Parts: sequence; structure tokens; C-alpha cells
Amino acid sequence: MPDNWRRSLLRPTISQVVVAVLLCGLAFAMVVQINDKDNDDYSNVRGDDLVELLKSLDAANERLGTQIDELTATRNGLLNSTKLSEQAEKQAKQRAEQLAILAGTSGATGPGVEVVISDPGKDIDASALLDAIETLRDAGAEAIAINGVARVVAQTYFLDDADEIRVGGREIKRPYRIEAIGDASVLSGAVRFPGGLINEIKTRGGTATVTEKQKVTITALADVKTPEYARPSS
Repeated sequence: MPDNWRRSLLRPTISQVVVAVLLCGLAFAMVVQINDKDNDDYSNVRGDDLVELLKSLDAANERLGTQIDELTATRNGLLNSTKLSEQAEKQAKQRAEQLAILAGTSGATGPGVEVVISDPGKDIDASALLDAIETLRDAGAEAIAINGVARVVAQTYFLDDADEIRVGGREIKRPYRIEAIGDASVLSGAVRFPGGLINEIKTRGGTATVTEKQKVTITALADVKTPEYARPSS
């Protein structure tokens, strides 16, 4: 390659020099601008003032952190309170339903037994029928009805009326069909127990059979009387 060509290739052109100068100027301007931005905010603030400013920022952050913790605790407390209220309300509702079943003011359904007492000679009286009910109660019956019309609860009375029996003021026709809700096997065992209900009814001139059922539905309700003298205590 001729020497004059080699020298012309190594010698920078005017355009290259201009571009280089412009790039250097642009880089310098960017550095100055960055330095100016770094120094704009606090360049005129004294060191002591900066220390106080940092302290105030730390204190503000600490206060905000405390407020956030307090609000979080309040929120969690409200959530827990709501859950507890819902749980208490659910328990109260369940308890009210249970008491309504026991008081005979609500229908009931569940496993249990059906006991049928036949009395062709009209030898079974109110006391014998009450004994049958007590046998089922002692075995854990939670709801009892007779012939689908008389709900038996704690205050239900049994009365002989001529050739018929009255249960809670309702006349019960023969045969007597007693439905009881509870543990079917336990109730059935109590009725079949040697010397128990079946034998007792037999000695009185009647017959008794018991059938276990997966589902017994009781719709009869107890007669609720309005108290004449009793009032809620204050």
C-alpha cells in the first residue's frame, strides 16, 4: 500500500473531529447536570440541620409505624369480634332450636323407634301408658308423640276418661302408637328388656311391639299455656 494512502487513513477527518468534540461536550454536560441535581436539594443546608432533618424523618416513620400497628390490631380485633359474634349467634340459634324441641314447640326428625300398644280389652290405663313413656324417656328419647297428635313434654299429663285416655287434654284412640326420637338401638333395647315394657303391657292384657326406624318425623306440638300468675323476674 502506498505511504500517502496509509497516512490519509490514519489522519482523522474533520467530521470525525467534530463528532468527537460534540460527544465530549455532551458527556460533560450530563455530568454537570447530575452533579447539579445531587446538590440542588441540600447543597445550602448545614450539617446540623441535616442531622435534625434526618431525626425528624426517623420520628415520623416511627409514628407511622406505630399507627399502622395500632390500626392492624384494631382491624384484627374487629375481625375476631365479628367471628366470635357469628359463632355466639350460631350457638344461640342451635340452643334455641334444641330447647324448642325439648319444650315441644317445634317439630323434630331423626332416628328412633315406633312402639305400638294394642289394647283390645281396654285394660291399658293412663298409668300404664305413662310408664311406657317414662321407659322411653329414661332410655334417652328426645322427642315423643302419641298417635301423631299428642306431643309429650315434661308438663304433659295423662288422665283416664271413661274408656279413653287423655294426654295433655287430647283424647287418644286405641291402638296407641308412640313415636320416639333418639338412639334407635338403645330405645329398642329398653322396650325389649326382660321384665320391661313389653312384659308389663302383656301382664296388663295388651301387646306391645317395637320397630327401629332410621327416620322418625314428629310434627305434633305441645299445647303451650299462657301463665296466669307467673311473671318474669326483674
